[in-house]
Amino acid sequence: MKLNIRYSGLIFCIFSILFLSSESKSQNFRTYSELGVLLGGSYYLGDLNPGKQFKSTQLALGLVYKYNTNRRFAIRANAFWGTLLAEDANTNDEFQIRRNLMFRSRVLEFSTMLEFNFFPYEVGNSSLPATPYIFAGLGIFRTNPQAMLNDQWYDLKPLGTEGQGTVEFNDRKPYSLINMSIPFGIGFKFHAFGRMNVALEWGMRKTFTDYIDDVSTTYVNPALLSATNGPESALLADRSLVEPGLTNVGRQRGNSQNKDWYSFVGLTLTWKLQSKAPECAAYK
Repeated sequence: MKLNIRYSGLIFCIFSILFLSSESKSQNFRTYSELGVLLGGSYYLGDLNPGKQFKSTQLALGLVYKYNTNRRFAIRANAFWGTLLAEDANTNDEFQIRRNLMFRSRVLEFSTMLEFNFFPYEVGNSSLPATPYIFAGLGIFRTNPQAMLNDQWYDLKPLGTEGQGTVEFNDRKPYSLINMSIPFGIGFKFHAFGRMNVALEWGMRKTFTDYIDDVSTTYVNPALLSATNGPESALLADRSLVEPGLTNVGRQRGNSQNKDWYSFVGLTLTWKLQSKAPECAAYK
């Protein structure tokens, strides 16, 4: 929770500085709203994909609402849906190949952000046609990691694959499927025609969970998992390619020090909805 506050405070300070340094409302500007969609992809970074951006990108869709307070700033709300997946077999790393884990998860995110244009911009204003921009905010998201066994997908959280739910590992509590994130990123927007705005953007999500992929700590005795959480728990917890007679019990399964990330990238198409008449100069 302290980390959440630290990141939130940093983002607030950055945008406060940008706001104070930005231009004031121009005399002819009218605030307006935009509504549109995101068409793109989603992907994940974590124990099963430590650092390859855009790897295993899957289809993502979303709804976007923006309220433009001036030509530099917009407040936006998003509802995004996508899929995250990774496989150890799809890598050149020997440790991952031997570990042989995989997962997939649907991700649903709701977020609010502040968007800052580097250049003054207004949809429909031909004299202000385009700008790069940055954005940051807060989000809440839901994931549900699954893995396939014998052509059937199993939800991994109820199986407690790292000992959750057992007396021997009572310090390993079941993880939450709903978590907070800090979305931030960059983009480039331009006025297409009429009231249509087009933007290309890439946004990362800093999370505070290491269980988007169900992988975080060490291997647990498969006999314990089978007796407590069922045979599927033992089979899905350790799928490693080890020599007969060897055991992974107590060995590292994941890295709990590095939290998981995910990303949405793609094209947003928004439509200018309305404008608000400018205030009377006498009241400014």
